[in-house]
Amino acid sequence: MRAVRFEEYGGPEVLQVTQDVAAPEPGPGLVSIDVAYAGVNFADLKARAEGYRVDALPYAPGLEVSGRVRALGAGVEGLAVGQEVAALTTSGGYAEVAVADAVTTFPIPDGLSLRTAATLPTVLPTAYALLHSVGRLRSGESVLVQGAAGGVGTVAGQLARAAGAGRVIGVVSSEAKAAYAKRYGYDDVVLADGFGAAVRELTGGRGVDLALDPVGGETLRETREALAVFGRLVSFGNASSAPAWQVGQPELYPTGLSVAGFSILGLARTAPTELRALAEQAFAVAGVELPVTAEFPLTEAPDAHRLMGSRTSTGKLLLRVNPTGT
Repeated sequence: MRAVRFEEYGGPEVLQVTQDVAAPEPGPGLVSIDVAYAGVNFADLKARAEGYRVDALPYAPGLEVSGRVRALGAGVEGLAVGQEVAALTTSGGYAEVAVADAVTTFPIPDGLSLRTAATLPTVLPTAYALLHSVGRLRSGESVLVQGAAGGVGTVAGQLARAAGAGRVIGVVSSEAKAAYAKRYGYDDVVLADGFGAAVRELTGGRGVDLALDPVGGETLRETREALAVFGRLVSFGNASSAPAWQVGQPELYPTGLSVAGFSILGLARTAPTELRALAEQAFAVAGVELPVTAEFPLTEAPDAHRLMGSRTSTGKLLLRVNPTGT
């Protein structure tokens, strides 16, 4: 089968399409999937460039796929060979056949295409968890979302609006992204440069009740400073690759702030059953649009990484592997 791998860390050019990789077989509790589409995530770029969550080289990237069940490992129930599914994988999604834990393999809802389903495994559960499971959003509260034009950002804006948020503010890096994000639930979208002051102005100096940050570093610090009294900040990434942040009593005690973290990959490894319950809750939310803005054939995975790495992309990027299953 064809699969994308890299044998050294570096730029998109280190991604190589190998033609003669043996198709993986599912072990107990696992499922193999004939991949139709694979999602491209920023974590894939960090794995390729920095070794993020890479155990050893060579490494096969890819954290989410849609396709058809190829084979079932021992003990797997509730799935059938040939069934259309979406799945969260620990790696190896950029391939014609991928293996996933049955707990994080989900039948595709009726009426949903394999193309759209490839956006489900990471984006929708992440956005849902950030707002509800971790962020504990209440009706009428204000929300700030960094990266509002990205995959998680576009969904988070819609989910916050559906949950009755009083004001939803997005942060983006360009005017073009601002125009895009405003289509997905945001009342206001501000530019990253000086966003803290802009947020204070929009909220009459109060700040926001809940803030979501995938950037880290200085952006996370400025996001924390934009919180209202009793505000909550959820960190869910470190796109800036800044040193690990620290926050303590001097920052939190005076106004009763809370800081939490979330990683869907971490939850998949430590509590997959809880992740499945979370994902099922997220998938049940009606009316959320999951925009696919660019699609590349598997052989052009380096181009997909270049586009995402340019920070000009919006929405969700996919790799087209074998949509027809032939």
